[in-house]
Amino acid sequence: MKTNVGSSVNADVFQAGAEAAKAAKSGIGDVKIAFVYSGVQYDQNLLLKSVASELPGVPLIGNTSFTGVITPEGYISGDDGFVGVFAIADDKLTVGVAGSAKEGDARSTGEKVAKAALAAAGKPTNGKITPPDYFYMVANPGEEEFFLKGIEDVIGRVPFFGGSAADNSIEGYWSLFTGDVVTADGVAVAFFWADEPGGFANLFTGAYNETDNFGVITKVRDNRTLVEIDGVPAIEKYAQWRGLKPDELLADNLLVATIVAPLGVKDRLGELTAIRHPMFGNDDLSMNIGANLAEKTTVIQMDGDVDQIIRSAGEQVELLIQKLGKKPAGLHLVHCGGRRAAIDSRIDEVYTAIKAAAGDIPFIVEFTFGEYGYFDDGNNTTGGLMLSFTAFA
Repeated sequence: MKTNVGSSVNADVFQAGAEAAKAAKSGIGDVKIAFVYSGVQYDQNLLLKSVASELPGVPLIGNTSFTGVITPEGYISGDDGFVGVFAIADDKLTVGVAGSAKEGDARSTGEKVAKAALAAAGKPTNGKITPPDYFYMVANPGEEEFFLKGIEDVIGRVPFFGGSAADNSIEGYWSLFTGDVVTADGVAVAFFWADEPGGFANLFTGAYNETDNFGVITKVRDNRTLVEIDGVPAIEKYAQWRGLKPDELLADNLLVATIVAPLGVKDRLGELTAIRHPMFGNDDLSMNIGANLAEKTTVIQMDGDVDQIIRSAGEQVELLIQKLGKKPAGLHLVHCGGRRAAIDSRIDEVYTAIKAAAGDIPFIVEFTFGEYGYFDDGNNTTGGLMLSFTAFA
């Protein structure tokens, strides 16, 4: 396998896509798939056409990214737009890509897209399914778990990675896309079949510290509204833990206040703590959360700071390479947009940390409004304020 990365901040969207794609395909041979991450400023349909003009017949998949991307060249952003393209070439790799706007419910849309990706790869879609070795997913924020259920209804439990589309203002201007689908509400997947095992590793973490503040979720509304912890209004309980006043955590104040101290939920083995980012404080002292929750499970207050958030990017790249057990051909790094917002003007420090850990390995970092991954034999899951770092051998 070989990978390469290209980028552009050209104000002309067609020139931008062509420049990034031309750089990404340089010197790596027959490209099997290209990930495309861009700014909301661009017309995404035109962008994809321009990328395809340099990569004819190559499956494309990606989404809009919060404020920019990071490549080996640095932090790439621009007022008029930006694009990063991460290309993979491997004669022995089989790839199937498909996407769709939501049709009916999220779960049935996920099932439809999974079958379309199998068909795109020339694999059976009925009877004895040949599941991929791993897969990538992108969806809109809000129903990621249900899209995932539909996909797994078709292929079973297969390790995955990815993240949710993002805009620059949390106003729903995001897009996710393949070469022939652009939508703000849907899902897309890339299925990968490798010729030998050991060619993929994912590290999924929030890289926060656990505190001794925890409680039982006693009431949830509509999957993602945390109403009560230990029978107490959620914001009131969280404010007690942090030594804050509940009225300081209403509306968007909650999102900002919890970036360095979010909530976490453990998996059934206690090996993965998926971060749950409180997004909005309601007048009834409930919290809107960026991922699904379940009553009668425990939620933990996590802790960190901006220095730790910055430092963790490089540290996790080092751990990812160790987990793969060999030098990667490329790194696909999903980084939460909320973490990016907290980092603010220090974003170049994140680039420096990742570049120091990656060395000459090609990589791309996108900034998302939801992250997806798994831990060894645990279930695939989603979270917020997390890193989903993936290495290809």
